[in-house]
Amino acid sequence: MTPPLFLYGTLLRPAVLERMAGQPGLARRLRPARLEGWARVALRGTPYPTLVRAKGAATAGALLRCGPAALARLAAYEGAPYRLVPVRVTTRRGPRRARAWVAPRWRGAAPDPAGGALPLWTPRV
Repeated sequence: MTPPLFLYGTLLRPAVLERMAGQPGLARRLRPARLEGWARVALRGTPYPTLVRAKGAATAGALLRCGPAALARLAAYEGAPYRLVPVRVTTRRGPRRARAWVAPRWRGAAPDPAGGALPLWTPRV
């Protein structure tokens, strides 16, 4: 079975998730999850977040299981900078394997557009 998606950004908004996936009601499948060892940072020059490994950090989000058609539409929404990476999250039922979209090649980050300050990030080359 394919691991679920760990969502942590714009796809946590039910209207965005359902519109981009082309599936009304899909947001009802979201289940709370926490990703330890990763920090959510905003991509420099964009209103979008990504994840970076960060010791002691944790990112709250949600798990989602969806079919291949919805996954393809969500991947198109996420776009070329992002790729799915395997992660382990914590849920109410314990640890679970999942996949998260990460934009590993971005050169920096900016404050969270939702108002919370996010750290700047430049990857090691």
